[in-house]
Amino acid sequence: MKKRALLPLGGAVAAAGLAAAAVTIPAQAAPSTSAARLSSAAAAADILDFWTENDGANLKSAEPYGMEHKSAPKLVSKGGPAADGKPGVVPAIGQGGKAAGVTKNVNLPKTAGRVFFTIGDGLYSCSGSSIQSRYRNLVATAAHCVYDIAGDASTMKRWIFIPGYYDGKAPWGIYVGKTAHTHHDFEVYEDADHDYAFVTVYNGIVRDHAKKTWSDAGRLGDKVGGQGLAYNQKVGAPVFVFGYPAAPQADGQYAWSGEKLKWCYGKPFFPVQESSVKAEEQIGLKCAMTGGSSGGPWILKYQSSRRIGYINGVTSLGGDTDGDNRSDLITSAYFDGETYAVYKSAYSLWSGSIVRRDGSLGITETQAR
Repeated sequence: MKKRALLPLGGAVAAAGLAAAAVTIPAQAAPSTSAARLSSAAAAADILDFWTENDGANLKSAEPYGMEHKSAPKLVSKGGPAADGKPGVVPAIGQGGKAAGVTKNVNLPKTAGRVFFTIGDGLYSCSGSSIQSRYRNLVATAAHCVYDIAGDASTMKRWIFIPGYYDGKAPWGIYVGKTAHTHHDFEVYEDADHDYAFVTVYNGIVRDHAKKTWSDAGRLGDKVGGQGLAYNQKVGAPVFVFGYPAAPQADGQYAWSGEKLKWCYGKPFFPVQESSVKAEEQIGLKCAMTGGSSGGPWILKYQSSRRIGYINGVTSLGGDTDGDNRSDLITSAYFDGETYAVYKSAYSLWSGSIVRRDGSLGITETQAR
């Protein structure tokens, strides 16, 4: 099986300062969305055993994953995208409590986490974030972290999300993916202009190693909150980008570990293009993150004290644009009304618990509902 090249890189929030409209799907845009099963409730036990056995050895062995592209994306011209409808936002759901960590006066979001999955015998990782939904069970990430387009568009196997991941630890539980929702044009045409996905997850799981049982950690959004969503916004407002870069820089001078959450900050620009993956209208940001940061959230109006804002992109591509063998650019699909429609296709879907009363797993889908 072909191994995809790594990315060479790699409460509600008030809508003040953001162009906002009512949360409705734009009337002129009802794009085809693709939905696929990632895991049944019955398969969850094997998936969790796979990632947690031997003190999480497989988690620590996972390699960074990225969408193969032939060259670094390039800024074609300065300007703005043609939005397909009115700008809009979906408010976030917050999580109170004391700050879990401070990096250069930026409180890291509890919502951000690391995605793990397998392709054949390979172990891989991306990044992602909890995002607001009706049942507080939704993760935003890159579509190429869900669909193995090199493997004829099959979904990744053993897909899990670990919010707040650090040094092999899962402080708020492990969340097994249930269904993945992407844009039809990505699944069929591998169009990076639609490189985003929204994944429903079952309730989180925490393992009691002493008793050899599992306990239900509850819904993802109840544990860590969920970022809002912004779409059809003007490009140029500053964003924070979070992710877990794990691939080394090409010059070997700095090697990311993938074991801790990192961030970049700046003003995105448009359009960035890379023809080998049909990227014609992506947005770019100067950032040194490498492979493994794919799927990490681009957050507008991030409130460090509350750790929430609006997801307005997810990391897609990246590379070295000045030839110094160090990544200096990451990109994201532009979030428009079609992005919002894909998000809404997953917004109201239920997942539920996958833990029996005796602490075992593997219950039926009917019981999970």
